[in-house]
Amino acid sequence: MSYKEMYAGWKADPESYWMQAAEAIDWDKKPSKALFDKGENLFEWFSDGMCNTCWNAVDRHVDAGRGAQTAIIYDSPITHTKREITYAELKDRVASLAGALRAKGVEKGDRVIIYMPMVPEALEAMLACARIGAVHSVVFGGFAANELAVRIDDCKPKAIIAASCGLEPGRVVHYKPLLDGAVELAAHKPEFTVIFQREQEVAKLTEGRDFDWHGFQHGVEPADCLPVEGNHPAYILYTSGTTGAPKGVIRHTGGQLVALNWTMKNIYNVDPGDVFWAASDVGWVVGHSYICYAPLIHGNTTVVFEGKPVGTPDAGTFWRVISEHKVKSFFTAPTAFRAVKREDPKGELVGKYDLSCLGQVYLAGERADPDTIIWAQEKLGVPVIDHWWQTETGWAIAANPAGVELLDVKLGSPSVPMPGYDVTILDDGGHELPAGELGAIAVKLPLPPGTLPNLWKAEDRFQKSYLNAFPGYYETGDAGMIDKDGYLYIMARTDDVINVAGHRLSTGGMEEVLAGHEDVAECAVIGVADPLKGQVPVGFLCLNAGCSKPHEEVVKEVVGLVRSKIGPVAAFKLAAVVERLPKTRSGKILRGTMVSIADSTAWKMPATIDDPVILDEITVALKSLGFAEDA
Repeated sequence: MSYKEMYAGWKADPESYWMQAAEAIDWDKKPSKALFDKGENLFEWFSDGMCNTCWNAVDRHVDAGRGAQTAIIYDSPITHTKREITYAELKDRVASLAGALRAKGVEKGDRVIIYMPMVPEALEAMLACARIGAVHSVVFGGFAANELAVRIDDCKPKAIIAASCGLEPGRVVHYKPLLDGAVELAAHKPEFTVIFQREQEVAKLTEGRDFDWHGFQHGVEPADCLPVEGNHPAYILYTSGTTGAPKGVIRHTGGQLVALNWTMKNIYNVDPGDVFWAASDVGWVVGHSYICYAPLIHGNTTVVFEGKPVGTPDAGTFWRVISEHKVKSFFTAPTAFRAVKREDPKGELVGKYDLSCLGQVYLAGERADPDTIIWAQEKLGVPVIDHWWQTETGWAIAANPAGVELLDVKLGSPSVPMPGYDVTILDDGGHELPAGELGAIAVKLPLPPGTLPNLWKAEDRFQKSYLNAFPGYYETGDAGMIDKDGYLYIMARTDDVINVAGHRLSTGGMEEVLAGHEDVAECAVIGVADPLKGQVPVGFLCLNAGCSKPHEEVVKEVVGLVRSKIGPVAAFKLAAVVERLPKTRSGKILRGTMVSIADSTAWKMPATIDDPVILDEITVALKSLGFAEDA
């Protein structure tokens, strides 16, 4: 079958297409139909079916006689640890943890926050929640206490499962003090916490609240899989970088099972038993979809990697893992390849390893620049495929369907829309634009299975954030175009979200933190192009009159504030003090113009600018930080 035939087949009869895809999933009760229209532009998939995620990801493979197959490979160059867990072992471990949670009163629909690093136990915690119908919310271990507290107050977990620490090259990240601080800050208090003690740091437990991972499970009865409705929430995942009220993306059980299973062969070109590796983190959507769920649902072996692309120990670590564990499909972010390329521009370390097992490489998380793709293709000798999706969608909107037909690669494009996604380019008035014209990227409703049906307890915000701008469409928040061959190009964000090393972060959230400093009267944060991270945030501070502190001291303090309030993941290190910010006459800060100056790209003097002289000061400030070289 060709891509065109596949896409046309879906478009002609979406209902039959997804019901057929649902045949690959084990149902306790089969759904009567695929799509359920709830009105108000709200849709659900397979709502009246009954199924269990953990059964489909673990137990059914054991029942089918494949219990001895490796389910998880754990490879940690930081701790010099490698181990394998079979499907049969995974079933026992997950059933034990699920039984312990159930014995402590965690029931279907209860929320459990998971705050863990890249260890197999993080996946076991996710699957244990799914086994008993609990709704998990994984929070990235790099987030600060107040970010965790905000999420605790939003989803109100009955329990929190955490590790004693995370590990970075050369340092230990103390999770337990962050967890304790978050529980103290939060208005909602979890009933109990479970702590996985790592030998690198054994945390002090609070008596009566904290339970040791192993002791917690001692003597409990293992839990069976509890069937849940197709529209039962599998998890809540908060979009990165939010301060104030976070957006909790929810994922329904049935749609996720069907969609993720479908993607493994059609997009990632792997068969059950093949080794699949997504070098991400369980705290992000890639970790949910493609470290934990999709590979296990499809019967693949998944790699849990605790390391970095460079420095653990060198820029050859990716190639070692691929060679050693016989990885067929590899998924990472362009920023990881840029780091490897900077350390090993000639790709000499690639030659040290046998990569004959590798079929293809996938890039996502930010726009993959052509230089990086060309470098990777030349060094690895396999297709390097860019694809585009979002936390909200859970799987690729646009991709190159390698398992169906490997299409020609067009540099700068994540290729073509996948079945389920009717992608359109709209102008500001919601009118469809012709091929080659830049506009807002929108997707005709309904979205396919596996995408967000709503936000956690925030339907008004869901409508406002995604559905109101273009009635009948999902607004992606990205701008781009579609060429005459149907290839999609993502050009920019249409809002103030920047992409730092594959992590979407809100500049508005950072501004909120900066503005909280006692000496800062006004501020702006922009995302400036960076050859390694894609973008880095740069702040501009207008200080209160009479502030006598040295500017360097204020900058140091605000950098520390962002680190403590949002976390190191924000990568906020650069700020300059300026007299004024460039604004329109109506008071809107000209962030776009500032970005153009910083990136040394062509720009026009905005007609609505209040005072053009201010841009000269901004240019000087940017030059002092190492930007605006040609401006």
